[in-house]
Amino acid sequence: MGERNYYITTKREMTEERGNWTGKLDFILSCIGFAVGLGNVWRFPYLAYKNGGASFLLPYVVMLIIAGLPLFFLELAVGQFASEGPITVWKMAPLFTGIGYAMVIISAVVSVYYNVIIAYAIYYMFVSFVNLDDDLPWENCGSWWNTKTCRDTAFPDLSDSKYNLSQKMDLLWSDLYKEDCVKMKFVKSSYKDYSATSDTSEMYETFWDGLIKKYSSVTGFFNLTNKEIEGYSKFADCKYKYTSPSEEYFERYVLRIQHSEDIGDLGDISVKLCLTLFLAWMLIFGCLMKGIKTSGKVVYFTATFPYVILIVLLVRGLTLEGYEDGINFYVIPEWDKLTDAKIWNDAATQIFYSLGVGFGGLLTMSSYNKFKNNCYRDSIIVAFVNCGTSIFAGFAIFALLGHMAHETNQAVEDVAQSGPGLAFVAYPDGIARLPASAVWALLFFFMILTLGLDSQFAMMETVISAISDLFPQTLRKYKTHFTLLLCIIGFLLGIPQTTHGGMRVLTLMNNYSGSYNLMVVALAELICLCYVYGVGRFREDIKMMVGFRPKIYWLANWLVITPLAIIFIIAVSAWQYESAGYGGASLPDWAEALGWMMVGAPILAIVLVGFVQMYRYGWPGCIQPLPEWGPALPEDRVGRYAMVNAAFQDDDGQALPYIVDSKTSPPPYNGHEAKDSESARL
Repeated sequence: MGERNYYITTKREMTEERGNWTGKLDFILSCIGFAVGLGNVWRFPYLAYKNGGASFLLPYVVMLIIAGLPLFFLELAVGQFASEGPITVWKMAPLFTGIGYAMVIISAVVSVYYNVIIAYAIYYMFVSFVNLDDDLPWENCGSWWNTKTCRDTAFPDLSDSKYNLSQKMDLLWSDLYKEDCVKMKFVKSSYKDYSATSDTSEMYETFWDGLIKKYSSVTGFFNLTNKEIEGYSKFADCKYKYTSPSEEYFERYVLRIQHSEDIGDLGDISVKLCLTLFLAWMLIFGCLMKGIKTSGKVVYFTATFPYVILIVLLVRGLTLEGYEDGINFYVIPEWDKLTDAKIWNDAATQIFYSLGVGFGGLLTMSSYNKFKNNCYRDSIIVAFVNCGTSIFAGFAIFALLGHMAHETNQAVEDVAQSGPGLAFVAYPDGIARLPASAVWALLFFFMILTLGLDSQFAMMETVISAISDLFPQTLRKYKTHFTLLLCIIGFLLGIPQTTHGGMRVLTLMNNYSGSYNLMVVALAELICLCYVYGVGRFREDIKMMVGFRPKIYWLANWLVITPLAIIFIIAVSAWQYESAGYGGASLPDWAEALGWMMVGAPILAIVLVGFVQMYRYGWPGCIQPLPEWGPALPEDRVGRYAMVNAAFQDDDGQALPYIVDSKTSPPPYNGHEAKDSESARL
C-alpha cells in the first residue's frame, strides 16, 4: 500500500494553494448559476407543454423532493466536509474512488459540446448587434440561403368570417393542403395494400370509417369543406411543408448542414463558428485562470442577469397579441396524463439534469466552502430557486410562443420545440416579430450566453480541480497554465462540431454523454455514503458542520426513496429508448456505438478504479475510512477526527493542518470506529 508522510503547512498556505470563496454569496450564486442553465429555458417549457401543461408541475415538484433535493444536499455536504475535489474526496471508502473519475469524464465530455452552444449564442449576439439599424437576417425569406419552401407570411385564418366557403377552399388548396393528395385519399387503388383481384384495401376502409364516424355528412371528395380536411388526421400528410426564415438561417447559413448528408459526412469547417468557439473557450479561460477567485466574482453578473432578461421578456410578452393562448397552453392541466409513467420519468430526468447532480460540479464548488458553512440551508435555497426559475421561464417563453402562434395563425403546439431548435429557431422567429427586434435578439442571446457560462464554469472547474488535487505539488503552482492547456484541448475537440455536419455530432453527444451514466453515478454515491460508510456516520459528519443531524425526511430518501427513484428513471428510460440523431434522423450503427461508449466510459471507470483500490487496500480495507479522511483543517478535526499535535500553531495563532505524501508513517489515529452512544444513533 505504501507509507505516508505527514508534514505541517499553515492554513494560509492551504488556502492559497487550493483557494476558497471570498464571500458567502460567491458559493450560492455559483450553485444557482450551475443549476440554472440552458435546460431551464429550452427543455423545461417543452416538457411542460408535452406532458399536459400545469399537470407536469406536480410530478416535477414531487421528483424535486424525493430525488433532486436529497442528492443535491448529499453532494454539497460531502464536498464541504472534506474540502476535496470529486476524485480525492472518497477516502471514506476508497473502493468508490471511481465515482470521482466518472464525474470528471462526464463533465469533460459535456463541456466540449456545451461550449459549442455558447459559441452559437455568441455568434447570434454579434449578428444582432451589427444589425441594430437593420432587419435581422432571419426575419424574411429571399436571401441566397432560402429555399422555395421558406414562408415568412402568416397562414390564412380560415375561421375568419370575412371569407366565404369558396374563398376558404381556394386558400386551403393554395396555402395549406395539396389538392391532388387529398383527392387521392378517395381513390381505393392508390393505397399500398390495394388488391386488384378482390378490389379491396383495408387502409382505404379504415380511412373511410374514420371519416364517416367523425363527419357523417361527407359522401366524397367534392362535398368536403375546410372543416373536415383540417379536422381529420388522415389528411395531415397532405399538408404543404414549409420552413421558417429562422430555421433556414440556422440550418442553411449558420450550420450549412445542407452540405452534410449524415454524421459520417461532416463536410468542411465553418470558419465563423470555429472562431466564435475559440472566443468562447478564451472567455472561459479568462474567467477561470485564477480559479474561483475570478469565477466567484463573475457569477455575480452571470447568475443574476438572466433573471433581468426573463422579467423583461415576460413583461413584454404580456403586452403582445395572442399571449393568452401561450399562457393557457402552459398552465391548463390535463390531469389524466398523471397516470402515464412517461410524465414522471420526464419530470425526474429534468430535475436530475437541471440541478447538476452527478457532474461533480456541486461537490467541487462546496469543497471551497468554509467548514461551518450552512450547506443545509444553501441546498434548499438553490434547489427551489432552480425549480422556480424553470416555472417562471415557462411563462416568459410561452407568452412569446403564444404571440408567435397568433402572428402565423398556427397552434401553439406547432411552434413549440425542444433543445437547439427552440433556442435558435423558435425564439429567434418569435423575437423577429417584435418591434425593435434586433435589440430584443441581442438581449436574448446575451441571456443564453450568461446561462451557459455559469454551467460551463462549474463543469470546467470540476475537471481542473479534480486533476489538480491528484497532483497538488505540481499543478496548483501552475494552475493558470494548466487551465489554458485544458481550454485548448477543449477547443480542439470541439472543432468537429463546427463543421457543416457538426450539429449531428453535438446532438449525439448531448443525447448520450450525460444520460444513464449520471444515474449510475448518483446511485453509487448513495450506496457509498449511506450503506458502506454508513448513514449514521454521515449524519454525524453533517452535524459537525451545521450543528444538527439530518432528520427522517433525509434518511428515508437517502436509504430507500431516492435509490428507487433512480432505478425507476433508468428502467423507464431504457424502456422508452429510441436511437435518434439531429432532426429525428436515425443514427448509423457505428455512431450509436460511439454514443454508448460515452455512456459506458464513466461506468467502466467506477468498476476499474474500484478493482485497483481493492488491490491497493485489500478487503475490507477498501471499504473503510483512510486515516486522512475528515475535515482538512486541524481546528475542525474534533471528536473521532481529533489528531495528535493539533495544537501546533503558526505565527498568527492558527492551528496547523497536515498534508499527506508517501514517505513516512502517519501520526497516531484515534479511530473512526469510536462512537459514543449519541453518534451511534440514526
